[in-house]
Amino acid sequence: MTPSAHYDMIILGGGPGGSRAAFDAAARGLSVALVDRDGLGGTCLNRGCIPTKLLLGATAALPLLEAQKKLKAADGHIAFDLPALQQRKDRYVKGTRQALEKRLKAAGIAVYAGEGRVTAAPPTDNPADGDGELTVAAVQADGTTQETRLAWGTLIVATGSTPASFPGLAADGAAVLDSTALLDVTEAPESLMVVGGGAIGLEMADFFSRLGTRITIVEGMGRLAPTEDPEVGDTLRKVYAREGWAIHTGRKVASLATVNEGDGGTGCKAVLRFEDGEELTAQKALLAVGRRPASAGIGLDVLGATLRGPGWVQTDDCLRAAPRVYAIGDVNGRTLLAHAADHQARYAVRHACGATATAYDAGVMPACVYGHLEAMRVGPTVEELKNAGFSPRVSRSMLIANPIAQAYGTTQGFVKIVWVDGRIRGVTAVGHGVSHLVTLAAVLAGGSGAATGWTAHDAGSVIFAHPTLDEALEAAMEAPQESA
Repeated sequence: MTPSAHYDMIILGGGPGGSRAAFDAAARGLSVALVDRDGLGGTCLNRGCIPTKLLLGATAALPLLEAQKKLKAADGHIAFDLPALQQRKDRYVKGTRQALEKRLKAAGIAVYAGEGRVTAAPPTDNPADGDGELTVAAVQADGTTQETRLAWGTLIVATGSTPASFPGLAADGAAVLDSTALLDVTEAPESLMVVGGGAIGLEMADFFSRLGTRITIVEGMGRLAPTEDPEVGDTLRKVYAREGWAIHTGRKVASLATVNEGDGGTGCKAVLRFEDGEELTAQKALLAVGRRPASAGIGLDVLGATLRGPGWVQTDDCLRAAPRVYAIGDVNGRTLLAHAADHQARYAVRHACGATATAYDAGVMPACVYGHLEAMRVGPTVEELKNAGFSPRVSRSMLIANPIAQAYGTTQGFVKIVWVDGRIRGVTAVGHGVSHLVTLAAVLAGGSGAATGWTAHDAGSVIFAHPTLDEALEAAMEAPQESA
């Protein structure tokens, strides 16, 4: 069958990375097609970043009120309507998805809804020698599948990732849910057991705690937020424990499953069993033990691409998985963040168009955990720098000294600067609102691709407005440095 259309570039996946690549390629004059199987916007818009932040934002007034109640400055009660919140969330996501589709089409990008699968690799790395091919399978309203064959000069794989599971630890859709299913519940459970103390687990636990759900967190590593600075995990644990969360860290889980209970088995509960035999139960459980690549079934074997572990696509220094094929975002396993996918997309298009020949450099990567207590980091941690052979030093400021933190009655937390040879290499913070510091922190640490970070002297070259939370960064920069 002859391809029905040829495109200079085809992108598999319409998430942050895929859509960014499509816009950038079209702006450079390429003919572009975007193939998406799960809804434009990807996990970020439909099942991740955006809906979780909308739910957290909609309920943010409660922890602020609780802070003022502790100061005996206010009293009152706030009640949330979860079905109404879900309707608002769904309307917002749908509207944003529709707006994205309109923008793509207005940019001249062909959008194909369906399952894309590579059927032929290009004969050589030279576009003049021929194209690669793929088939888009789209399910029609009558249940039949229509296939469309397309030819491509360059392919960008941006298919993202899905919730991970392991033997004995798998969502079953009853009492044990993954993050996608939990985001759609319309009745807050009486109790929620969260398996996984990373960003997804902490954010979902924070939201349901605001609805009155009793929270239990189980993390196999020794602390909450195990990829972050140990002091961040310690702070999170202290605050959440005071709020009544049951927290189990450093304990391995043997199994997690739904068990029927009640008359006739109409009810069910989630039962977790640790390796030491102890059991925990809850009305619902969230399995948040990481992500796995969405690389199966898209024909990467035809391209000769190499997969690692559960299917991460191996890429070279220029994000190429095979000749004329790039893999960006979650699917390559480098950094599972929406803005990382966006940044990689920009580079991949530039490289494919010959606008750059240098290797990809992510620079300092910003990351945040959201909630009424937030965490933020750019650049490496102290531990990572030590493992790389450096001798870092640290300086810090405590949020209790910041006037904005005091104004909100949310003074737990700190800002920590990590220095190497007198220059900032990383910034970590935990506390209310610290996610708003992340972009300035990235600038202090050198920005994406920059060679050097700021010195302590540079703090005096910029006026930090008063009173702001930003001043906590300034105070940390000017604080005495000590060996880490």
